[in-house]
Amino acid sequence: MLSVLLELQRLKRLDRTGWVLRGLPPGAESVAAHSYGVALTAMLLADECAARGVEVDVGRVLRLALLHDLQETRTGDMPRTVADYYGREARRAAERAAFDDIMRGAGAGHAERYAELHEDYESRASLEARLVKAADVLDLLAQALAFERAGSRGLEEFWEGAAERDFQLEGAAREVVGETIAALLRARKET
Repeated sequence: MLSVLLELQRLKRLDRTGWVLRGLPPGAESVAAHSYGVALTAMLLADECAARGVEVDVGRVLRLALLHDLQETRTGDMPRTVADYYGREARRAAERAAFDDIMRGAGAGHAERYAELHEDYESRASLEARLVKAADVLDLLAQALAFERAGSRGLEEFWEGAAERDFQLEGAAREVVGETIAALLRARKET
């Protein structure tokens, strides 16, 4: 377990590359700060979905959210454009190998469980994984809005297609995510 805890320390110092590439100063947001934002957002989404009658495993949501970017301690925070150069499958394979290497430190029984969660998130096989992906995007948009409110410009690309984004959710889950994106877009117009 200690080796996993030590790996985590890297995430606390690892800058989110997308912000750095757009001229924000080092330390604007770490991967660990983003992961916390995703976990809190995912919890709020899951709780609201449950309140509207959706059967959702909030514990699984939180596990997925906490693990979703752990591999970045080894791969770094690769922006979406990396896939244009390396290919999505090569990137995915590298991230999976890094994740598995890190989680070996958690012990064999735990590593297998965490690997299954990682695969669920990557494939978006479950409702919980799709909610976490939505939370990942929502946290990104909330951070972009916070930066814009503080005076940053040139972040339009993060907002492109936000209203049309399809997370493969249905019913109340789709509504909850859609309402949250709409609220972020309204808040941005007011900025």
